[in-house]
Amino acid sequence: MELDQRIIEKSKWMWEKCLPHISVDSVVFGFHENQLKVLLVKTNSVQSWLLPGGYVLKNENLQDAAQRVLFERTGAERIYLQEFGVFGALNRSEEFFAAYQDDLWYKQRFISAGFYALVDYTEVNVTADEFSESCEWRSIDDLPELAMDHQLIYTNALTVLRQQLSYKPIGQNLLPERFTLPELQKLYETILGKPLNRGNFYRRIMRFDILVKHEDLRKGGAHKAPFLYSFDPLKYHESLQGFDW
Repeated sequence: MELDQRIIEKSKWMWEKCLPHISVDSVVFGFHENQLKVLLVKTNSVQSWLLPGGYVLKNENLQDAAQRVLFERTGAERIYLQEFGVFGALNRSEEFFAAYQDDLWYKQRFISAGFYALVDYTEVNVTADEFSESCEWRSIDDLPELAMDHQLIYTNALTVLRQQLSYKPIGQNLLPERFTLPELQKLYETILGKPLNRGNFYRRIMRFDILVKHEDLRKGGAHKAPFLYSFDPLKYHESLQGFDW
């Protein structure tokens, strides 16, 4: 079936199963090789880069819709998901399907709920769907131009993530199960885009009282092997309710 016909057929299904005029778009962050990366989708139709997004089923909560869309894209279940904004400018997406009939589902005006997601890069198996040419990770230092208003959504998500680092111990979903304090600090520095004083960082992160110190050490390297830590799941969850440091 040709791409245009698939889009039209899918449009009919959307009208039947989904809530009109509401969509979700997610900025999915992963941390790999000391780089903060974002998951992007390249469309078949107009060869544009977009954030992964989708629509809300009639029997579905908004956050559940975002969770489902990301699971379909990544296969990851251990995802930290945070709603951070609503985007509803005129013609934010309608012109993307200008060549189609006006009754096409995708050509309607949609107000989108923006989420940012933190995922363990190693647990993600990115998948392109029938309307996508590719789905891949890109470093935040090497992002292509994003279509529609997705550049604005991405910029707002990164701003909110950086703000929340000051009072939430974000990191559990971006790091492996066990990590060193220097690795945790590097994650924070990469997200913030600036170096942090080691002593101040260690004192502040310890104030959260969310880390479990393990007796085994990180092997290898010329320097003294650092201790490994993991997050205490219960204390981590409690601290996400808000902690002013």
